Amino acid sequence: MSEHHTHSNELSAEAMNEYVSVRIGDQLFGAPVDQIREVFAPQSVTYVPRAPDEVAGLLNLRGRIVTAIDARRRMGLTPREKTETGMALGVERGNEIFGLIVDSVGEVLRRPRSELEPVPAHVDANWRSMVKGVHRLEKELLAVLDVSAVIGTAARKNEAA
Repeated sequence: MSEHHTHSNELSAEAMNEYVSVRIGDQLFGAPVDQIREVFAPQSVTYVPRAPDEVAGLLNLRGRIVTAIDARRRMGLTPREKTETGMALGVERGNEIFGLIVDSVGEVLRRPRSELEPVPAHVDANWRSMVKGVHRLEKELLAVLDVSAVIGTAARKNEAA
């Protein structure tokens, strides 16, 4: 029996997705743990003239200048108040690091991979392009972020420059 028990534990570990839970507006999102390099509080974000709307500016992350992407603007939500700084997820794409600014960061959630459902059809097309699926939690839905899609536009614009 112990042999079977160990085997099922290995299977269950492999069949789980881990997400850093974040809030963007009123929605709970999950960013896949393996795509997040770090979580940090952005200090000062320097405005960049003529940058796309979703680019909040540039920030210094331990000596590296990184592009800060405002997840609220990217998802078409009202901008946060100037007094609300939010939190940031450090995301690597190619050889560049981006700071994805979200409203808040929660705990790491583990959900069975088999419970990931498609994005509901009625969801806004812009959101659908940045969400891989949803998990039903006890009181709300956890929308799984496609981190590459969220930072994608800014990354492509930087590569073209």
